[in-house]
Amino acid sequence: MTYDPVSLSQELIRCPSITPEEGGALVLLEKVLRNLGFECHRLDYGDVSNLYAKIGTGSPHFCFAGHTDVVPLGDASAWTHDPFSGQISEGKLWGRGTADMKCAIAAFVVAVERFLSQNAFQGSLSFLITGDEEKDAIHGTVKVLEWLKNRNDFPDACLIGEPTSQVQICDMIKIGRRGSVTGKLTCHGKQGHIAYPAFMDNPIPRLLKTLQVLLENPIDAGSDYFEPSRLEITSIDVGNKASNIIPNKVTAYFGVRINDLQTGEKIQTWIEDVCRETAGHHDLEITCHGDAFLTQDQDLIKLVSLAVQNVTGRVPELSTSGATTDGRFITHHCPVVECGLKEATMHQIDEHVEVGDIEILTAIYERILGQFFRQM
Repeated sequence: MTYDPVSLSQELIRCPSITPEEGGALVLLEKVLRNLGFECHRLDYGDVSNLYAKIGTGSPHFCFAGHTDVVPLGDASAWTHDPFSGQISEGKLWGRGTADMKCAIAAFVVAVERFLSQNAFQGSLSFLITGDEEKDAIHGTVKVLEWLKNRNDFPDACLIGEPTSQVQICDMIKIGRRGSVTGKLTCHGKQGHIAYPAFMDNPIPRLLKTLQVLLENPIDAGSDYFEPSRLEITSIDVGNKASNIIPNKVTAYFGVRINDLQTGEKIQTWIEDVCRETAGHHDLEITCHGDAFLTQDQDLIKLVSLAVQNVTGRVPELSTSGATTDGRFITHHCPVVECGLKEATMHQIDEHVEVGDIEILTAIYERILGQFFRQM
């Protein structure tokens, strides 16, 4: 059976796989990959489903990695097209997960099918597809990598299909990503009437002072491949609608995107020190989601860049911008490059991609395989 990347994209979009629901997406992929001769393993941990599929043996071993889970719809009534219909209109494929990143997974599969139909390659090809990248990322790639460690089955190189393109398809590829730290700071005080402040302890000024200290000086000036690390406040919540009552607590949420000059541990220590000095009675919760990573394997970077240039005529920009991805886990085991569709509408209402871009991306992936296995 011959597969088409656009039709397969539509089938995947029609699977309502909002994290952690599998939604039928991995069932569909497993069926398709088995038809192509892959040995498939469903690896489920907690309420998260994952799929690892492999064909061939030994080295070189190339892996396509990605996720079928998608973010929630937001206001479903605000969508122009049913977000799970996979509708094509105005030359675009609409739906949740089109950009991030079901269409790239469809392109993976069809590129592999085309490659296998034309080449008797030596080595291994695999798919590492997970179901919790958009949420906690605890029971997906991390768990599958542990399983692969027990099998001594790590790839030699990995390509992730996260959206990376800006204005034109594959005008940018990612050779690294920033790390991420999130935090919740709650300052405690004593509630009471604002007419008697001497008997109260208003926690709001202490919280604001603490946040100001965290914001007033840059964490760093950036590095060769990364922009400066930056803290952003995402919410301040008092939960007090009365104008004459001092609240007993106030909570702020924040996130920090860090470059390769920092580690999550260093950022956590810095935030703890500031809070200790300025926040007074407080509770602080810090979560480190992973440090920045930068791929140093110039052969892989050149291989992907050349494939893009051969198909599109453009030399892609090398970047580390954007959000964190599961590449932060895979990079500990093999070099990682990310190459995918346009970022512009990911996670938005009316998420969509250009239909023509899906076919171009498929051709790029096929060219990458040919260059990697030196068959083309």
